Amino acid sequence: MSSTHTHSKKNQSLTKNQRIVLDLLQNSGEPLKAYFILDSLKKEGLNSPLQVYRALDKLVELGKIHKIESINSFIICNNSNCASNTAFTICERCGKVKEIKNKYLKDSVSDLVKDNQLEITRYNLEFYVLCKSCKIN
Repeated sequence: MSSTHTHSKKNQSLTKNQRIVLDLLQNSGEPLKAYFILDSLKKEGLNSPLQVYRALDKLVELGKIHKIESINSFIICNNSNCASNTAFTICERCGKVKEIKNKYLKDSVSDLVKDNQLEITRYNLEFYVLCKSCKIN
């Protein structure tokens, strides 16, 4: 079974609006704000902010996209099985966002939770950095 077929099969349970929003985010390669998504999808029949926000909320809940809180934008999930626990680097100079998956970071968060007897329902870590390209320039 091809990965394209598997991917489309996974998305069959999504509503039309969710599929349209997910496709836009997959093709963008960068974080998008909700109103940019709305403006981009008016020709697809998404005319109200509520339609877009409902689709975005559900896609976040399903782990297909992430909300980057500090820049109030949404980005496609690049890691499988990351649920709602995510970490990103955000370049302060060019704005490039990268989802990171790091076992040591995950273990450190787990230790923090255990050591402080916390019950974290989800987390979204955002690290402001200078990306490789910006460090060189």
